[in-house]
Amino acid sequence: MSILQIQNVSKYYGAEHIFTGIGFNVSRGERLAIVGVNGAGKSTLLRIIANEETPSTGAISPARGIRMAYLTQEARFDEHQTLRGLCDEALQSLYHMRTEISELEVAIADATNPEWNARMDRYGELLSRFEHAGGYDIERTIARILEGLGFDPDYHGPLRLAQFSGGMKTRAALAAILLSSPDILLLDEPTNHLDLAALEWLERFLKQWDGTLIVVSHDRYFLDRVTNRTIEIAFGRLDGDYPGGYMKYQQLKAERMELMWKQYQAQQEEVGRLEAFIRRYKNSTLSTQARGRERRLERLKEGWQGGSGKTEALMSRPDQQRKLSLAMQASQRGGDIVFQFERLGVGYVLPNSEHITLFTVPELQLYRQQRVALMGPNGAGKTTLLRTMVGELPPLRGNARLGSNVQINYYAQSHEGLTMSNSILDEMRRVRPTLKEAEARTFLGRFLFSGDDVFKRIGDLSGGERGRVALAQLTLIGGNLLILDEPTNHLDIGAREALEDVLNEYDGTLLFVSHDRYFIDAVADTLWIVDEGKITVFDGNYSEYREHIEQRDKKPTTLATPNVPKATPTPNKPTAQLQGPPQTKEQERESRRRQRRGEQLEQEIAQLEAERQAITTALSGHETDPKRIAALSAQYSELEQKLQIRYDEWAALVG
Repeated sequence: MSILQIQNVSKYYGAEHIFTGIGFNVSRGERLAIVGVNGAGKSTLLRIIANEETPSTGAISPARGIRMAYLTQEARFDEHQTLRGLCDEALQSLYHMRTEISELEVAIADATNPEWNARMDRYGELLSRFEHAGGYDIERTIARILEGLGFDPDYHGPLRLAQFSGGMKTRAALAAILLSSPDILLLDEPTNHLDLAALEWLERFLKQWDGTLIVVSHDRYFLDRVTNRTIEIAFGRLDGDYPGGYMKYQQLKAERMELMWKQYQAQQEEVGRLEAFIRRYKNSTLSTQARGRERRLERLKEGWQGGSGKTEALMSRPDQQRKLSLAMQASQRGGDIVFQFERLGVGYVLPNSEHITLFTVPELQLYRQQRVALMGPNGAGKTTLLRTMVGELPPLRGNARLGSNVQINYYAQSHEGLTMSNSILDEMRRVRPTLKEAEARTFLGRFLFSGDDVFKRIGDLSGGERGRVALAQLTLIGGNLLILDEPTNHLDIGAREALEDVLNEYDGTLLFVSHDRYFIDAVADTLWIVDEGKITVFDGNYSEYREHIEQRDKKPTTLATPNVPKATPTPNKPTAQLQGPPQTKEQERESRRRQRRGEQLEQEIAQLEAERQAITTALSGHETDPKRIAALSAQYSELEQKLQIRYDEWAALVG
């Protein structure tokens, strides 16, 4: 059943054409991904669907009563708003329902009132809706969503959102939207600013959620996990509508493009044969046949419908997106040990000279041609380690020694190395002064900067454009150790794939921070995992690490593994497996006790919830005996108290 229609929507900004004639329907429960290169108009279309922007032509038609919630890329709030207040705003409809239920409980105590039957009907209806919407689990739901997105409800809840970083504000907005339980969820780059734990939690939440999802994202792993339909916006139009997630879309698009090219090339060959025949025989004894072929050629060029109803026309050359063209080689061969860590204390120094240690790196080596992904939660200190390695921050203790003949090339997450007042052309000449303008223009064309683009100021560029400038500098500078901090941020999928290809061909050493699991799978052969003040090493990529964790914990797999190319393992390097700290016998006994109690509580909660549902059904029926109703209401209150006690104990156990 269609619950949303996008009807012939076009958008122009003055003379600038974004897209034309976009049209598709969305069915209830569908999980739709909108993909395309940066600048294609994906976010613009999402804003139009959310009624945040007006289309130049066309219309958006949701079904009657459908509620939509929209997550923007940049969240904005009132400066006095708190996180808890934001959550409460999202739940206002439930709070109003709860108030009305309480008022009706008082009113229906008077069975002599002539409106008693109508009140009972309303009371039963509200009880059913309230329970279905999770009204009895509000606090637990708030805690679950906030904790899943990386917040401590007790600590962060009372804080004003103005105190939050940009990433925390985005996560707060996402929490409020998920709490509001809309019919259609519109998410614009929801995985931005989420660490891996929050990403995996969001995927599990969306897979279990029964609403309709429309999402714009460059996170291929995420799209494969949560979507079942993919539309592509390209060349100013809806260029494809495919069933399935990202990998299925890639496969079907490749097959479609191959077929289109075969049809186009076959037709071009036929046109060539027709034109050659016409030229050769136009004034000969075969001129009649030549005129026949000339008429066929004219029909193709003009478009002609035959007697069977089939239309024949010249095909346009299939459109192809411009792609980044990267090349990178190590400048020289360095030593076998690229970096040596010796009890390194990673952290920072406060203005009052207090040392804050985030984690410690024990005896650890980075080897030549190793490809290491540095992983861990937000705030664990990953970027701090990179900045310590490149000399921007001093080590708090211990040593980080650079190997022999090692030249570092560093890509900063926020592109701090770029000079904002420079043009793109000047920025290339800054790192390579001998570069001539013609050479620089040719070089920048490989990074999709052409014509007057090269004169744009760095400060005026979008995040994706700055990322491409930084990548261009990276290839100019060279080096045999690449240290990359979130290199895929702001890059579209095509640019990410190009970066993966060049890094897999790079013959130097690579250490990078990324939350893009697809990218990690394609490039890394080793993981350094930072968590709880220490660093552990795992020999393998992200998918292999998840499989290892699931086998270790003896739990069924919860994360599907997209079919992405693996990096080639680096030979001649030591391997290490992830090891957790050993538990004492007392800890093991306590762990088993908590597990048994948790299972017991879940059984008790399920039983009490079933009893509560039975009472709800009875009260929402046609029970008219006031004494019976009073008794059921008393039982209901008693069950609520018992449930709350068990909810609290269960939350304490799993917390």
